Amino acid sequence: MKKRVLAVLTFFSFTFSLNAQTLYASPTSTNATGNGTDINDPVTLARALSLIPSSTTTACTVYLRGGNYVLTSTISISRSGAATNIKNLCAYPGDARPILNFSTIPRITVTNTGIRGVSFSGSYWYIKGIDFFAATDNGLNMSGSNNKIENCTFSENQDTGFQLGGGAVNNQIINCDSYYNQDPDGENADGFAAKLDIGTGTSFKGCRAWQNSDDGWDGYLRPANDVSTTYEDCWAFRNGYTKSGGTTTNGDGNGFKTGGSDNKDLSHNATLTRCLSFQNKADGFDQNSNIGNITLLNCTAFNNGRNYGMNDRALATGKIMTIKNCISAGTGGQSILAAAVVATDSWTGGFTVTNADFVSVDTTGVRGARQADGSLPVLTFMHLATGSDLIDRGTDIGLPFNGTAPDLGAFETSASVPVTLLSFSATAKGQHVVLNWTTVTELNNAAFIIERSANGLDFQDIGEVKGNGTTSTPQYYTFLDKSPLRGLGVYYRLRQVDFDGKATLSKTVSVTNVSNKTNFLKSYPSVTNHILTVDVQTESIATLYITDSMGRRVLTQTLQNTETIRLPLDVSAFSNGVYILTIVSKSGQMTEKFIKN
Repeated sequence: MKKRVLAVLTFFSFTFSLNAQTLYASPTSTNATGNGTDINDPVTLARALSLIPSSTTTACTVYLRGGNYVLTSTISISRSGAATNIKNLCAYPGDARPILNFSTIPRITVTNTGIRGVSFSGSYWYIKGIDFFAATDNGLNMSGSNNKIENCTFSENQDTGFQLGGGAVNNQIINCDSYYNQDPDGENADGFAAKLDIGTGTSFKGCRAWQNSDDGWDGYLRPANDVSTTYEDCWAFRNGYTKSGGTTTNGDGNGFKTGGSDNKDLSHNATLTRCLSFQNKADGFDQNSNIGNITLLNCTAFNNGRNYGMNDRALATGKIMTIKNCISAGTGGQSILAAAVVATDSWTGGFTVTNADFVSVDTTGVRGARQADGSLPVLTFMHLATGSDLIDRGTDIGLPFNGTAPDLGAFETSASVPVTLLSFSATAKGQHVVLNWTTVTELNNAAFIIERSANGLDFQDIGEVKGNGTTSTPQYYTFLDKSPLRGLGVYYRLRQVDFDGKATLSKTVSVTNVSNKTNFLKSYPSVTNHILTVDVQTESIATLYITDSMGRRVLTQTLQNTETIRLPLDVSAFSNGVYILTIVSKSGQMTEKFIKN
């Protein structure tokens, strides 16, 4: 196996500040005057947003309790944080997803205009786990900079689901979905757009855009010039089609539109790495008169109107089009500038690409639920099949690869591993935990050993399930943990063992809220500068420890009394920041978070 990395995207990090405030909003709250700091007495969304500190030296977290927020006007957020004082707008952990629902606003027509759902000009924010639904313009329009948007959705809006502009720079969009966005004439609504007056440094990673009336991604410029945008591991499909499946008359229907401008004279430097584009009405990957640098590395296009439309216009002096290790499959073909720098693409390397080159060309699951960490679903669609001559036939361009050379396309085949694991999950069922996993292929698979941990670090064997030897047919497995660890944070993983004794570990999954009538933990206040009060009850002798935001233990204490006890902990000597309080006993672990201010 060979692993090399030459180019690494640099992401700015988020740190917690010396001063912090936590606010709670609920879709059912009528409290429009409270201070919003009590989770048991949340305020309205409007009230919570009005309480966000205006100072950039004060961090803040606004937790949205799950449910449907019925909204009748634009939400505007203009207050900013700073690199060391991030402000957060997040779904409350464990709740249903919060939906910012603008559907009660009258729908627009071709002759009237709509209003944006959320207009966001603040900078240094982290937004996570929120759905932006049915605005009569953009679901989210962002002109702020240095923000991170993760695991959000933008759907059924009447213009682009998520649009960035107004000079916005250095925004990260991670594991987000934008779909079914459609304007009245079908001409403008994209999934995502870093366009018009956008600044440089927008990055998309692990995002999906489907069935938007215009394009999946649009990079059209007016008047910005020579800005850069990156796309990594993103999927675009069925754009140019409506939610019901019909085509849009005026929508372009491209998967990734890299740029373009009114006078065809502006540069949008676009880098797309391991991106997948399929079944779009027009181009899977589209130049659209962009005269900037265009770089496509290990991308896959399948059954688009045209897979690669990269021959619209000569690039500006000094700009380069680079297309390497890419696949054009199914119908559609490609049109590439003669001056483009190409290497081992499926149409230049003497390859004949057929459906047999792929494990599957079935799109079932491409719209499916994401994994627990928000990453894209694990599918076999467009993954190279064993024996394909596209494996190990690419050019080394600095991306990680297995084998003797990179594969072609968006999905690198695994090194020779005995089992290809498609999914693995743990679900609490009352007093028990059910583990389910599915394999795609197995080679000399003797067994799966189930391992369990209370802290995600120290694992013990708790059971074994026999494997199916060698098979290329999907296999489905179940294991019931009848005596799981109680409380919060129970971790599981699989140790797959070959007949020759070699073992491979799976990823770790966790399950919370296993039924537990005896363990109890509550700490308060959530923000303190002196005493943290801890109420705790466990079934046995337990260990209490506190870790800082870097994972370092700053306090450890043994609890001998198994009755309910109240501990006043003096944290005045701790540095300001966020801490995790953990209680570990033989029956599991429980955690609470607090802020030392």
